[in-house]
Amino acid sequence: MSRLPHESVDLFVQRRKNLGRKIQGSALILAAPPESIRNHDVHHPYRQSSSLYYLTGFEEPDSVLLFRPGMTPESVLFVRRKDSERETWDGFRYGPEAASQIFKIDQCYPIDEFEERTTEFLKGIDKLYYRQALHREMDETIQKILVKVSKSQGRTGLGLLPVYDAEDLIGELRLIKTEPEIINLRKACQISAETHMEVMRYIRPGMNEREIHGFILYQMMKKGAAREGYGSIVASGNNATTLHYVFNDQICKAGDLLLIDAGAEYNYYTGDITRSIPVSGHFTNEQAHLYEAVLKVQKTLIASLRPGLTFKELHEMGAQLLTDVMLELGLLEGRKNDIIEAQQHRRYYPHGIGHWLGMDVHDAGYYFIKGQPRSLEENMCFTIEPGLYIPAHDTKAPERYRGIGIRIEDNLRITRDGSENMTLLVPKEIAEIEKLMAH
Repeated sequence: MSRLPHESVDLFVQRRKNLGRKIQGSALILAAPPESIRNHDVHHPYRQSSSLYYLTGFEEPDSVLLFRPGMTPESVLFVRRKDSERETWDGFRYGPEAASQIFKIDQCYPIDEFEERTTEFLKGIDKLYYRQALHREMDETIQKILVKVSKSQGRTGLGLLPVYDAEDLIGELRLIKTEPEIINLRKACQISAETHMEVMRYIRPGMNEREIHGFILYQMMKKGAAREGYGSIVASGNNATTLHYVFNDQICKAGDLLLIDAGAEYNYYTGDITRSIPVSGHFTNEQAHLYEAVLKVQKTLIASLRPGLTFKELHEMGAQLLTDVMLELGLLEGRKNDIIEAQQHRRYYPHGIGHWLGMDVHDAGYYFIKGQPRSLEENMCFTIEPGLYIPAHDTKAPERYRGIGIRIEDNLRITRDGSENMTLLVPKEIAEIEKLMAH
């Protein structure tokens, strides 16, 4: 059995050409992350490095891309050897010959030849782009190679090749999405939205958070996702006041809210949606009051989106609006500007207003350029996710609001004159949520 790439290989060839124009005379090395042991001899499901996949479409572990734009060979991929015995146990692998042909790579070699061949390929290079501290064994191998390259140059006075961060370089390419990327991201958002809607129809008091998480995974994969884009948060009641709640093992009780932060991954692009919904199908007055306040903030922020706005301005706007809510609800007292300057608003809103979105849920790309906030540009994609989190043990908060955590998160793309909400399908108005949950 053979496997074909998920997308046209020409797409990855073009990405390498785009990158090559930026780093002529330099080399780039991207290494696949090592397989991770779950327990004993059982591995976690493997997922390729986003940047390595972005430039090659190649998904196997034990692989490394060496890219030398303008040189021959320009693209070099090191992969596992063909091995019929290992394939019997672990499944299909391409091997060097098929990998070169199918993925349109100039030269492919067995991974065990990486150190020897790369030492030769890096001679005459001005600088190297490589992300350190992700793969300890690869870091050590790269260091050996750099020393060998330096020694091979004799008494030239040249030291080790300077090493620059590869992920920063590729992150800037990944930040502005192309049309094929937008198609994949819209599909991931669609699957994510449809999954959230199915969950709204499904949940009932007495269900375990774990059961709901399992239902989320079932719906995502049924609808075409390869996996969830990150570990889903299924947090009922006071659990929702923990931002990255991971246990997902408590009973969902009547009268509580359920915060679900879940997104599907499709062709390596992920959605990221959060909805806060009533376990019983109807919001209490206190829950509705808090929910409507957060929703109003989110709507205001989304309506303000346009090219030229900075993410810093967006975050500051969110902090201002949410602090107004905290003052109105009696969560905080004092002058708004003093509260924000003293960071007191972070007691109930401790995170940012959103983040870049794409191949990674917290996607690559700078938020600041040379210390200055970056302006939003067409086809940048990100989340908008205001929230309020009032722990049950917070005696300073009005008792009626304690134990309530609310976050509302959608996925946006900047357009020429505004934005596209790629997750608009999933309801967030109280009446719409309650109507869907009644079915």
